[in-house]
Amino acid sequence: MSDEPTNFLYPFIDAQEQNPESLLADLAASAQAKAAESLALRRATLEANADLVAAAATEMARRFAAGGRLFTFGNGGSCTDSTTVARLFARPPIGTPLPAWSLTADQAILTALGNDVGFELVFARQLIARAKAGDIAIAMSTSGSSPNLLAALAEARQRGLYTIGFAGYDGGAFAANPNVDACFIVRSQSVHRIQESQALLGYQLWLTVHQRGERDLGAA
Repeated sequence: MSDEPTNFLYPFIDAQEQNPESLLADLAASAQAKAAESLALRRATLEANADLVAAAATEMARRFAAGGRLFTFGNGGSCTDSTTVARLFARPPIGTPLPAWSLTADQAILTALGNDVGFELVFARQLIARAKAGDIAIAMSTSGSSPNLLAALAEARQRGLYTIGFAGYDGGAFAANPNVDACFIVRSQSVHRIQESQALLGYQLWLTVHQRGERDLGAA
């Protein structure tokens, strides 16, 4: 049992509150404050990245139309977020499915590469085997500095992929990186808030790609 304090998250829990009604009120107020903080950050992030989303979506739509494919990857919570993004493109709620795969989806491949060549190369080696010029790579991270993501982005760039990074804080090593064509930064110090905003950015990116594709099909 850890003795690590929790008051940095929920100060009222460690305050020895004896009144259940007061504790419930504190819990409700905390939840409302976090929801308001998340909403404000998501709105600010979408606004700050609007032009970059539009530019990235235009390039992605162009590559999809030319036969390009999307590969996504990340670690931990960002692994599940990257899988969600790939699934959104491959199995969209509306519109045409687009070829997209998560490089974290196959446990056998991940564990084999991690064991045989090292965890730092689990994504780069998959790109070596599967990716080609004209494809797209999306790396999702809260820090923007994970070595295995940076290795994969470098490999993707060398192979002619369009590279996109999702990062938090100040962007980490993704920011101003020559191997990252488009870097979406969620400027927050909270991992929870970063991932919530990245999820919305991923959806907005898919939606804009969908709209670009429908527009081009209509023009044709």
